[in-house]
Amino acid sequence: MSKHFDIVVLGAGPGGYVAALKAAQMGASVAIVEQGHLGGTCLNVGCIPSKALLASAELIHSIHGAAAMGVKVSGEVTFDWPAIQARKDKVLQTLRGGIKSLFAARKVTLFQGRGKLNGPGKIVIESKSGTEDITAGKIILATGSIPARIPGWPTDPEKVCTSDESLHWKTLPARLLIVGGGVIGCEFACMMREFGVQVTIVELMPRLLPELDESLADPLQKVFTKCGIQCFTGTKVETLTAGSTVKAVLSNGQTVEADRVLLSIGRRPNTTDIGLDSVGLVSDRGFVRVDDHMETPVKGIYCIGDANGRCLLAHAASAQGIAAVENAMGHAHAFTAPIPSAVYTFPEIGAVGMTQAQAKKAGIPIAIGSFPLAALGKAIAVGHTEGFVKVLRHRETGELLGVHMMGHNATECIASAAAMIHQKVTVQELAEVVYAHPTISESIKEAAEDALGMAVHLPPRKVLRATAG
Repeated sequence: MSKHFDIVVLGAGPGGYVAALKAAQMGASVAIVEQGHLGGTCLNVGCIPSKALLASAELIHSIHGAAAMGVKVSGEVTFDWPAIQARKDKVLQTLRGGIKSLFAARKVTLFQGRGKLNGPGKIVIESKSGTEDITAGKIILATGSIPARIPGWPTDPEKVCTSDESLHWKTLPARLLIVGGGVIGCEFACMMREFGVQVTIVELMPRLLPELDESLADPLQKVFTKCGIQCFTGTKVETLTAGSTVKAVLSNGQTVEADRVLLSIGRRPNTTDIGLDSVGLVSDRGFVRVDDHMETPVKGIYCIGDANGRCLLAHAASAQGIAAVENAMGHAHAFTAPIPSAVYTFPEIGAVGMTQAQAKKAGIPIAIGSFPLAALGKAIAVGHTEGFVKVLRHRETGELLGVHMMGHNATECIASAAAMIHQKVTVQELAEVVYAHPTISESIKEAAEDALGMAVHLPPRKVLRATAG
């Protein structure tokens, strides 16, 4: 007979493994199926390895700025790429082992293999040792996503790479062309530049980070230009050919030659050939659509994370995993929490809530507050004055709509803004919060005060008065 479980999760990424642990915590018998390493994209070819490499790059970045802080570093600053990669690999091994230990502690049954739906409540697991059938009361699909490639372009991963390959490079290229100036492309650009790589970014949209608030793009591009990263925005790669080097002909008439190309043009759902048709599920361009309870149109089957297309971020997958389990276990939970974004460039970027363009499209009247980090005590003291905070206020209701931040430790600071938006506070209430001094996070309060026209650490705004004609 097939083994039966209350809940079976397909995929052990940040959504799947959290869902499995939560279900076990709530008393369910749980199985999870994973064909690769535990931790999914985030842990193995995404968030964690990139941050491990970025940590080394950031240290080099800080050393280069040491003289301005009165610190003298004698001799040449160099790095050991194999040692940096070895440290990154150790980080991944540690975290994979941690997940496996948590499964054992919670009595979650792990099946190594590829899981496929095989009819209502049925899963078949394909592995090197053969196939195995199990059954489930409820199923959670957490199969994630894979990097998108461009049809017709060279596919040699030694020359034209995605983030899957480039995080584990054995050697560094002298020249790197990054196609796509979104989050992944911009993070890689910062990282590779500190390791001495000549970097060029080509972005089809008119600006970098096209999914984030427009106010973040120009300041970031100026930082990139200052540190030697060449950026072409509003530009298409017309042709890409690979030989001893890679040559890209751009729509602006220029040709870029590089040793490697990083494709960072987005990701697509990893839902091909997982048996959706066997249970009557129809995907939308590969995405398995769900309601606010993370349930698909087929009762008892849930989908979380990148595979449902709502938000392709690891922390969104984890939060959705919790919601899916609670709903599967009979505890109604509509998931509507705001999802913050974090970009690990130098300086960092954090954002949550509506962008200015989204508010305009929705016809919402807004007031904007902003505060430059160059006017902030902590930023001046630590020598990180680049950046700003922007706060969007609903002009009629006072509701806090969005916070967009560039600067030192922005990825840590944005959590407070996310909490405020989640609680649907007003900008007035945010302005009344007492932040510790001196901190970078104070700039959020300062920007909130500016959105109300009551900032004390900024000069008074000029009032334009109408004159009789």
